Amino acid sequence: MPAKVNRKFCIAPMMECSDRHSRYFLRLFSKNILLYTEMVTAAAIIHGDRDYLLGFSRQEHPVAVQLGGSDPEQLHQAAQICADYGYDEINLNCGCPSDRVQSGSFGACLMADPGLVSECVSALKSGSALPVTVKHRTGIDRQNDYDLFCRFACTQIEAGVDALIVHARNAWLRGLSPKQNREVPPLKYDWVYRLKQDFPNTEIIINGGIKSVESAQAHLQQVDGVMLGREPYQNPYILHNVDHKIFGEEQAKVLTRQALLQNIYPYIEQQLHRGLPLTKMIRHIIGLFHGQPNAKQWRRYLSENAFRSSAGMDTLYQAERLVC
Repeated sequence: MPAKVNRKFCIAPMMECSDRHSRYFLRLFSKNILLYTEMVTAAAIIHGDRDYLLGFSRQEHPVAVQLGGSDPEQLHQAAQICADYGYDEINLNCGCPSDRVQSGSFGACLMADPGLVSECVSALKSGSALPVTVKHRTGIDRQNDYDLFCRFACTQIEAGVDALIVHARNAWLRGLSPKQNREVPPLKYDWVYRLKQDFPNTEIIINGGIKSVESAQAHLQQVDGVMLGREPYQNPYILHNVDHKIFGEEQAKVLTRQALLQNIYPYIEQQLHRGLPLTKMIRHIIGLFHGQPNAKQWRRYLSENAFRSSAGMDTLYQAERLVC
């Protein structure tokens, strides 16, 4: 049986952010946080380049794969493939409101059909021995009915879901961009707290608008886990003490930003030798010096130089001199 997944502190799946290079970098901050892939559709996994879509480094563990889809048979097949690749969890996306995702009949629009979602959960559970979770919203559009939200959750619990990850906002399927959907609909933390009270034996993870480890600690008084998204991507150094503050580990020597930067150098050099352009890695670490003296010069230098065909480790070393 797979080892139990610790979801006390997670980094959200984010399109064009949560790739393997980002996950490798974030793992340098903590051995305990649960990392997620970008959403990958079940159809792409079945018919596409699996190594490109699903490949990852063993150093990234624990890592979960997020799937998009609404066809139970496809999800069943995809679950088998993901298990073979060695992931620690499979998550079903029922929260993304983008038009492209809606056109594929998955994401947040699935909340309108809790029965179909439960079939998808059952298919994923039967496809592998991995734990299966669902990431969803508090509702869609202008719904403001806790009982409806609760019934959706209950249906997935009855299907055997291992945990529910709730982005504590509604998803507006029309009229808002994905970015606006992360900011405009009001947060309903109280609904997620209440859901935990109503289903005390189900693991409930809260997501949405959480921007610090200290805020995460407060939420953990009410729910089982927290999931942060954009903030640690834009300002990753907030994670430097998460193993101590969240997971209760003895305070180790605090790594400086410079030390973390130098710790990622061997990985970047390895990827460059494989033919990847520097920009593939740089875009994930550019926020490391957020709020520090000369951070603007660091970002500008990398933005202006990392894309050049000649860019390599010397480009990074020169940027480092601006901030260290």
